[in-house]
Amino acid sequence: MSKVIYLTEEGYNKLRAELDHFKSVERPAISRQIAEARDKGDLSENAEYDAAKEAQGLLEMRIAKLEDTVANARIIDESKIDTSTVQILNKVKIKNLKTNSTMQYTLVSENEANVKEGKISTGTPIAKALMGKKVGDLVEVQIPAGLVSFEVLEISR
Repeated sequence: MSKVIYLTEEGYNKLRAELDHFKSVERPAISRQIAEARDKGDLSENAEYDAAKEAQGLLEMRIAKLEDTVANARIIDESKIDTSTVQILNKVKIKNLKTNSTMQYTLVSENEANVKEGKISTGTPIAKALMGKKVGDLVEVQIPAGLVSFEVLEISR
């Protein structure tokens, strides 16, 4: 049984668009490649055919994963997000107490995580430690580099 996946409406729409693209554009293109390779004769020694079949297998696996994600997705109503404690879709500004540097992250589902955009998955050690905390709370997080202490400075939408 698959677990429920929480997404923003934007994230859900991106996944739907990607799934539709794979089904309507990529799948027919690979089918054509397989047909062209099959027309070239002996399949036992046809590298093009083998490559096209492998690409088809990878594509079908990706389509199945996306279909599962979309089927188990629940869209979060961003207007009802509470900012009194840290939770999914909150922007959290934190301060590293050792280096005095500040960072801001938005906590999102695994499917929407993108560190370049400041979006971290709720499954990361930092996000897990921040969940449920309030402004002013101190948080210790075990990361690969060791134990790091943060202070929650701000929680917003």
